[in-house]
Amino acid sequence: MPIFFFAKKTLILLSNFSTMNQNEITIHKFYSAFANSDAKTMCECYHSNIQFQDPAFGILYGNDVCEMWKMLIEKSNGNIKIEFSDIKADEFSGSAKWIATYNFSKTNRKVVNVIQAQFKFQDGLIIRHTDNFDIWKWSKQALGFKGLLLGWTGFMQNQIQKQALASLKSYKKRTS
Repeated sequence: MPIFFFAKKTLILLSNFSTMNQNEITIHKFYSAFANSDAKTMCECYHSNIQFQDPAFGILYGNDVCEMWKMLIEKSNGNIKIEFSDIKADEFSGSAKWIATYNFSKTNRKVVNVIQAQFKFQDGLIIRHTDNFDIWKWSKQALGFKGLLLGWTGFMQNQIQKQALASLKSYKKRTS
């Protein structure tokens, strides 16, 4: 029997939910929570020794990972659409494809970011989470002409990462 659940005004059919293993369910729980702007539930899917990596933030550890998700959800003001698919996992690792559609807070430009996520599990929780996406494509959407011209360069990618980390540091200072 199909299972349905609601994610921020979206009805999702979970036709294969009963055949998912525990790690696939954890990935599904994570992205369902994200679609509902629920950082607390997202963070419940993470091991206390979580390591996260993506092109924008670089490598984050522990509570910084959860603070990043809280910050991104807060900055979206409820205007982020999360879609996810292709969830696969075994006892030790997993993957998913997800798409984030939102307006970048600094420029208010629309971004549709297609991301391939990789996961490692320990004790039934995500201990490693790596998001891969085309930073040049992202920078063209988020930054416009400047991103088109310079987004492919190491210099611009370092600037994007510095700005992301500075935003996270400021957010943590403001919310602590």
